[in-house]
Amino acid sequence: MRKITYLLFILLTISACKSTKNTKSNSRKSTNTSTVSKNTNNHRNTVDNSTIENIIKTAEEYNGVRYKYGGTTKKGMDCSGLVTTAYNSENISLPRTTGDLATTGDWVDVKEVKKGDLLFFATKKNSRHINHVGLVTEARPGFVEFIHSTTSSGVITSELSEKYWYFAFVQARRIL
Repeated sequence: MRKITYLLFILLTISACKSTKNTKSNSRKSTNTSTVSKNTNNHRNTVDNSTIENIIKTAEEYNGVRYKYGGTTKKGMDCSGLVTTAYNSENISLPRTTGDLATTGDWVDVKEVKKGDLLFFATKKNSRHINHVGLVTEARPGFVEFIHSTTSSGVITSELSEKYWYFAFVQARRIL
């Protein structure tokens, strides 16, 4: 039993915050969102804004928590763990890995992102494979702020206009 638990932990650790080779960064088509278990459809106008605000508030409660690969608690958090934990607080189940999150929901133009949307990044040099995700906390014309967990600083809030994040940005997706 101990070996099985250890193997499951290793498997979870390996799969967190990794992209899949078949992830397409600019896919505009909607994907199957059956993993989202809230209300009957996923259109923003049917979702109470308080749901989105609660998701963001939950994510912000982890501000300053150190990075931990595969982490989903205040002892340590990775990028996809932060997103899934925040959405789980509102009983919305999402895939655990960044690669799977990158194909969930609907593609959104970066100029149209709203609070609660997900931003995806490719942070490896000379690569466009998605390996990082953040949750939009504030959005208005010309300004997008998001919360995410970085290996260097843990859970922080950043702006998409920061040079590093601007050039690493690949796509945005809407879950609700």
